[in-house]
Amino acid sequence: MDHQMVTDDNNQTEKQGANYGGYQARPRNDVQYLYCGVENDIRPREPIRCKACGHRIMYKKRTSKMVQFEAR
Repeated sequence: MDHQMVTDDNNQTEKQGANYGGYQARPRNDVQYLYCGVENDIRPREPIRCKACGHRIMYKKRTSKMVQFEAR
């Protein structure tokens, strides 16, 4: 189903969703890992390596947001 929206600028029509004026890009999903006392930000699809020493075993940083588990 295709919706159209008429704008006031010279009566141009544009498809809904194609208007990028109010679009907010999602924040990058960099994951923080710890090793050598340094925080390493690793992007998705990037190899996991310490940027200080090149070691491949790293520790994922604990999340700071509230996480609640339900036990049954």
